[in-house]
Parts: sequence; C-alpha cells; structure tokens
Amino acid sequence: MDNSNPGKDISLEDIKSKFPLASKKNDNHFSEFSVAGVQFGPNKCPIFAGPNMVESEELIKDVAINIKKRGASFLRGGAFKPLTFPYRSEKYNETRERGIEWMQLASSYADIPIITEIMEERYIPLVSQASDILQIGTRNMQNYPLLTACAKTKKPIMLKRGFGCSLRDWLGAAEYILVEGNERVILCERGIVAPHTHRSSSRFLLDLQVVPAAQEVTHLPIVTDPSHACFWRPWVPSLAKACVAVGSNGLMMEVHPKPKEAAVDPLQAIDYETFGSLVIQLKEIGKACNIDVGN
Repeated sequence: MDNSNPGKDISLEDIKSKFPLASKKNDNHFSEFSVAGVQFGPNKCPIFAGPNMVESEELIKDVAINIKKRGASFLRGGAFKPLTFPYRSEKYNETRERGIEWMQLASSYADIPIITEIMEERYIPLVSQASDILQIGTRNMQNYPLLTACAKTKKPIMLKRGFGCSLRDWLGAAEYILVEGNERVILCERGIVAPHTHRSSSRFLLDLQVVPAAQEVTHLPIVTDPSHACFWRPWVPSLAKACVAVGSNGLMMEVHPKPKEAAVDPLQAIDYETFGSLVIQLKEIGKACNIDVGN
C-alpha cells in the first residue's frame, strides 16, 4: 500500500487522523469475521437476495426457501423503507413491525440469516433483535447519531454509500461505527448520481471502480448492489458478473417470485430461475478469480 499518494479524494492526513480505524495498515490487512456462520473476508463473496419490500408472510417465506436453495447466503428485505415520495397505497406501503415479524418467521422457516434496514433510532431494539445485520441505507449514510446508536448494539452493520458521496465521505461515516468498538462493518456500493445513466428509468450508475479504489485504502469488505444501481432487470446479470470479476466482497440483488408484480421497484427485481442460473455463472467467474461465491 503506497501511503505517499493515497488518491484524488483521500490524503495521507485523512488516513492518519480522519479515519485511522477504517484505513488499511498494510497491503495484507483485511477484516475477516463471521455473521451467522457466513464468512466475510478476502476471496469471499456472500450473496444477499430478496425483495425490496417484505410484502407478506407467505411471500417472504417463499423467497427465503427459493433463494437459499439457489445459493443465497442472506435473505434481504425491507420492512421500514425510505421511499422517495411520501405517498402510499394499499400495495405500495411499508409493512413495518409486521414485516420484521415475517422476516423472522422466514429466517427460521428456511434457516437463513437476514439483513434489513434500520431508519430510526427508536426502532433499534426491534430491528437489532430480529436482524443478523443492520443495514444503513444510502439516505442515512451521514445520519451520524443513527450510525452511533446502531454501532453500540455491536450488531454487524452494512453501510450503503450515499449516492452523492465520495469514498472519503463513505469511510468517514464508517469511522463513526468503528470508533464505538463495532468492528464488523460492511460497505456497500449501490450506485451514484451521474449526468447520463443510459435509460430514463435508471437514476444511478454502478461505480465498479470504487471497489478496487476502496480496497487500496480500507480493510473493510466492499459489497455491491447492481439492482439498485441500474434499476433495470435486463442489466442486473451482466453487472452482477462484473461485480464478482472486479473483486466484490459480497453481492446484493433483488429477487421476487413475480418481479413485474413487486410492490416496490418492479423494474429491477429478477425471478427465481434467473437468480439460480446467474448464481451458477457467478460461481464459475468466482473460481476463475479465486473468489468463493454464495453459500
């Protein structure tokens, strides 16, 4: 690791004093830890899969069974959702406490650990009791009181990159968690704002370059989320393959039994068959790159 010229956005002084806990000490420094029996570390790429919204008990149980047998390591799903607009309908609505309960039931039913988003400090006891990993979403990446409160639970935390934030901002946010003594921090790239995104429905671009860039300066694992980044189902498999090839330390994808009928983000979710065949291909790419993909 060449600390003499860390990069455009990150200075040597940043590494020394702004986020010393998030910074690599040497080229071989990499966080390795286990969550519910799933290993995180170099040459590991666990898969997080599931619907954007936990719509019903029946649906999330069905998803849990089907993604696990196809290679997923974690069940993901949102019960508390920071939806872009405040308007709701019977279909387009948060399931909140019921959704958390359904996630727990699905986890036990399929014997698969779960990750779900935490949005407010008042729900930390509920969500931390239910979820194996607490997810901090992109809109809350710099909500430092929330980060600090979640860190104190000592639960593993996935910190999604803010879609307008630099790598420097991202590592600064991670430091708020690490300084509380919580060392099981996972970073997640989920797309950034850009002038051109190639489709009118795509609001973000997947920043694959940030994976090796981050791995030069931080020991924390870097997960990628191609589903949220591209917002377009046909592109997800190609981007997921690229994520593994570039060295991602985890992969998050939206999977739904009937993607076009998904309550939230129906344009980006893939179905079970697509997910299953994709995991097989991802494992082959992983073999070529010396990366262990999935469960």
